[in-house]
Amino acid sequence: MHKVFLKPGKEESLRRFHPWIFSGAIARVDGEPEEGEVVEVYTAQKEFIAEGHFQIGSIAVRVLSFEPEPVDHRFWTRKLATAYELRRAIGVAGNPTNNTYRLVHGEGDNLPGLIVDIYARTAVMQAHSAGMHVSRVDIAEALAEVMEGSVDNIYYKSETTLPFKADLFPENGFLRGGGSDNVAEEYGLKFRIDWLKGQKTGFFVDQRENRVLLERYAKGRSVLNMFCYTGGFSCYAMRGGAELVHSVDSSAKAIELTRQNIELNFPGDPRHEAFAEDAFKYLDRMGDQYDLIVLDPPAFAKHKDALRNALQGYRKLNAKAIEKIRPGGILFTFSCSQVVSKDNFRTTLFTASALTGRSVRLLHQLTQPADHPVNIYHPEGEYLKGLVLYVE
Repeated sequence: MHKVFLKPGKEESLRRFHPWIFSGAIARVDGEPEEGEVVEVYTAQKEFIAEGHFQIGSIAVRVLSFEPEPVDHRFWTRKLATAYELRRAIGVAGNPTNNTYRLVHGEGDNLPGLIVDIYARTAVMQAHSAGMHVSRVDIAEALAEVMEGSVDNIYYKSETTLPFKADLFPENGFLRGGGSDNVAEEYGLKFRIDWLKGQKTGFFVDQRENRVLLERYAKGRSVLNMFCYTGGFSCYAMRGGAELVHSVDSSAKAIELTRQNIELNFPGDPRHEAFAEDAFKYLDRMGDQYDLIVLDPPAFAKHKDALRNALQGYRKLNAKAIEKIRPGGILFTFSCSQVVSKDNFRTTLFTASALTGRSVRLLHQLTQPADHPVNIYHPEGEYLKGLVLYVE
């Protein structure tokens, strides 16, 4: 196994169990490890401190263990079993009304670079590091063992998530099984999951509990679900007794999937309409017919250099919604950009509210659900921010 030696003092973050080693912290590497290879990490005093996947780039090593141990079948089964037990403990796995949840959330489950989402009897696996890509077959074998027959299919979907510089040439496809049944259940509602061509792993599992909260506020309201994607919030609003629900997304394919999901749960229900249209254009032309609006846009900033423009985009979007919403209206607004902090987002909403001159009160501060845990030593894992506002 190749060895990585750190510069003096650069082991301090590892002593605090942070799982990333940046390239600038490395003094030298013995030999030439390949992308995705497991390496041992030593301090400048030549003391073992961690082992993890090596990768060329800013994050040079993603830590798998702070103890020397073989990364083998036993390692993967133990890590996955721990993740599965957590999901059982919080009630999302083994729930008779819910078979949609995140089983592995990267650093939050001490498996940096790996995502696994469960949709009924299919697991969708996604690698965000070269090491997890290299280990994908071993992980799939361990996953099938840990799930004990509750999963028939394991679909690997990493063509767009791996670093392009690694020259890994990933191909999406089934590692086990190959079933075509793509309907999963979330708290009693059914959804078609497009893991073949959809965004992320096919569905935004991270909004599950926030959708439940919206259902409580929906009764008798006129709801606008902006950036609706697969219509998750729309379905919960319908079940919550909304008077009407309009779903908007710039993607015609997303709108078609939303319509399918509405029909799956509320066949022939006239309360719902869907529109394939740009969000800003729709907000500009709409009147004041809505008293519950959901703004759940894609990440406006994926790196720090884009932060300023992202905050301007959030401010403009939210100011328009606050301006147009009916008196007594409720706004659910989100940011999934990791580089946008909770303080950034809240300050942006303060500015957007002030621009409208309306009285706005904060009802809830939202985040990702418990099956997207945040490693307390890796606060960067807290990426989803949400606010629920009451607009007088």
